[in-house]
Amino acid sequence: MNYRMILYIVGQIMKVLGGFLLLPIIVGAVYGERHIIMSFGIPFLITMVLGFLFAFKKPANNSIFSMEGFVSVAAAWITMSAIGALPFVISGEIKDYPSALFETVSGFTTTGATILMDVEKMSKSCLFWRAFTHWMGGMGVLMFVLAIMSSNDVRTMHMMRAECAGPNVGRLVSKSKFSAQILYGIYISLTLSEMGLLMAGGVPFYDALIHACSSAGTGGFSIWNDSIAHYDSLYVEMVIAIFIILFGVNFNLYYYMLIKKFSLAYKNEEVRTYFGIIILATAIITFNVSGLYSSFGEALRRAFFMVASTITSAGFSTTDTGEWPVFSQTLLLILMFVGSCAGSTGGGMKVSRIMIIIKTGIQELRYIVSPRTVATVKMDGKPVEKDVVRGACNYLILFMMLMAISILLITHDRFSIEESASAVITCMNNIGYGVGRFSPSGNLGGLDSFSKIVLCFDMLLGRLEIYPLIMLFAARKD
Repeated sequence: MNYRMILYIVGQIMKVLGGFLLLPIIVGAVYGERHIIMSFGIPFLITMVLGFLFAFKKPANNSIFSMEGFVSVAAAWITMSAIGALPFVISGEIKDYPSALFETVSGFTTTGATILMDVEKMSKSCLFWRAFTHWMGGMGVLMFVLAIMSSNDVRTMHMMRAECAGPNVGRLVSKSKFSAQILYGIYISLTLSEMGLLMAGGVPFYDALIHACSSAGTGGFSIWNDSIAHYDSLYVEMVIAIFIILFGVNFNLYYYMLIKKFSLAYKNEEVRTYFGIIILATAIITFNVSGLYSSFGEALRRAFFMVASTITSAGFSTTDTGEWPVFSQTLLLILMFVGSCAGSTGGGMKVSRIMIIIKTGIQELRYIVSPRTVATVKMDGKPVEKDVVRGACNYLILFMMLMAISILLITHDRFSIEESASAVITCMNNIGYGVGRFSPSGNLGGLDSFSKIVLCFDMLLGRLEIYPLIMLFAARKD
């Protein structure tokens, strides 16, 4: 294990994080929030000192393999979260560190779950930092580092594989650095486009910036207690819903469209299934909840937004789904598990992984009926490698096992089994809201410190897709 190189990579990420910590100070200066200078200044100094200590000199042995790549990513995300929580505590806007850590991990992992009862009491600087952690975590801070640093291509591929979501990760072009630059270019362009459209609809600059950052990371942090419902605007809701759906699409397809290979984008089976699920779920829920609203159009509006917010793990809300029929709530719960496309900023199991698992099950049934049948799992008309199939099945097993353990640990907090399961499911799938007291109208502030730490671990498991954290704790010196 090349620990020196791992520290060097973490140091590089700390320097980038330190630069980002200056942005809330600028926001504070604009809005006259002088106390913010100390709140973000201290973490900035800590981050930069650690960054330069860890990355002062590049190690002579700079080899990185899969284990080092996974450990680097896990260590970086934990360190970022630990330091990113400090401004909330120093400013006094979140009183205890476990709560601040929960809020920060929820931000970086783009979960959007909150322990805050009244977000409108927070300073504009801290609200900006909450939303900006979504933006950083959506594409990944490590991906940003790869986009700006010149590195060995084999090494960066191991790190991309550790941070990018989905059953399989590949490069867009021959160099990982250029792939990261292309992905971030698309990411920034979509963010600015959404921000511009929101402002065109009358949303103030600050509000548009916050919600564009949250949408880009499919996170869900808002500056209002009633989330997007605050604007009571069909235009605003549709802009945000459409963009979070777009951020839930595999970013590789946008690259194919940029280079005018439209057939590759159109033939993508995962994306077609993703949009099909959204359309079908919206239709079903619309009919199921139509009796709760004054018109069919109003029911369609609420159903479409909540389906988009749930399947992409965005976590925004325009209505309290706790008042919906149990059937619709259950369907949303299923969408939480399914999630968005691989290679997107969305959470969940990922549509491609679910498709591979289902197709594998069907192939096994055919084999039982006819043992001589030779069949392979295919995606986009091409056979899926056995390693990818095995990885998808193993991921499901690990996911369910860790989820069961987490639910068991959370039940000590005097919540019902349904509420405990809801809290774990919403965190492991990086959604932001669940059912019962954890519905969109509630929050997770009633949890004790132990439960918050468990759920922090669950959010990191969901965002990093389990393996990096396992590798971190399983790593040993060779």
